[in-house]
Amino acid sequence: MGPTGRRIRVADTLTPQEAAEVLALIEQAARTDGQPAVSEQGRLQLRGGAREGVRHLLVSVPSEEAEGGAELVGYGQLEDTDPVEAPAAELVVHPAHRGRGHGRALGGELLAQSGRRLRVWAHGGHAAARHLAQTLGLTKFRELRQMRRPLTHLDLSEPRRPDGVTIRTFQPGQDDAAWLEVNAAAFAHHPEQGSLTQRDLDARKAEAWFDPKGFFLAEREGTLLGFHWTKVHADEGLGEVYVLGVRPGAQGGGLGKALTAIGLRHLAAEGLPTAMLYVDADNTAAVTVYERLGFVTHETDLMYRSET
Repeated sequence: MGPTGRRIRVADTLTPQEAAEVLALIEQAARTDGQPAVSEQGRLQLRGGAREGVRHLLVSVPSEEAEGGAELVGYGQLEDTDPVEAPAAELVVHPAHRGRGHGRALGGELLAQSGRRLRVWAHGGHAAARHLAQTLGLTKFRELRQMRRPLTHLDLSEPRRPDGVTIRTFQPGQDDAAWLEVNAAAFAHHPEQGSLTQRDLDARKAEAWFDPKGFFLAEREGTLLGFHWTKVHADEGLGEVYVLGVRPGAQGGGLGKALTAIGLRHLAAEGLPTAMLYVDADNTAAVTVYERLGFVTHETDLMYRSET
């Protein structure tokens, strides 16, 4: 227990009540920070029992008002599933409890739990997160851009599809295995996306936002070549290019551009005023394509890592 009575507990799984408390903390922090400090995948991993390679760190301090005499003031998640890269982490401290060393203590415990081989996301790249990373001895090595463009008065011509390619929408249950296979192939260089499992897909299909009408598949002679999965953030009035992938060997023929246009036209038809997407800043080819489609950088997420 720390000098402030702070306690950090490490768990492989959370009870439903603990998961609800963590989600509430993440939501409260997001209202202050402008975006969640824990990604969608991280939030999904709070529920549904233990997941291989995932650990949860809960920071609490004594409180006479809180149930059980302790108040949750911080949360960290460590995911050690990549066979090559260092474990990845996300962390958040309740806005009302910042400036008291909880973030530094949580970061130190994440370093200890990872054997000092650690990658940490700072969503939004806020100054406090950058300072914490420097304090922990971490260095920046990845920048993920969120790009946006208006969908009102969208001027995209009917997309030209490669010869023999047809487009249809995803059929839950029927297309799961084929999509997982193409997703893994398309994102073999990107383990965060390429390693998605049936359990991960099922978790997303169970979310309120899931709509197969916005999940487009490109086929030729019954073989899945690529896809564009869109997502609607109704509260923010945003439509997202959620995942866009093309099977290796089917790239370079304009299929990615056609799928992008089909998804954007769908989102515009849904009445959404703005589209968004995420892309690595060093993927200059993709950034150039999206800029030509009218996207501009809205904000950035930064990833830091230890040097050991």
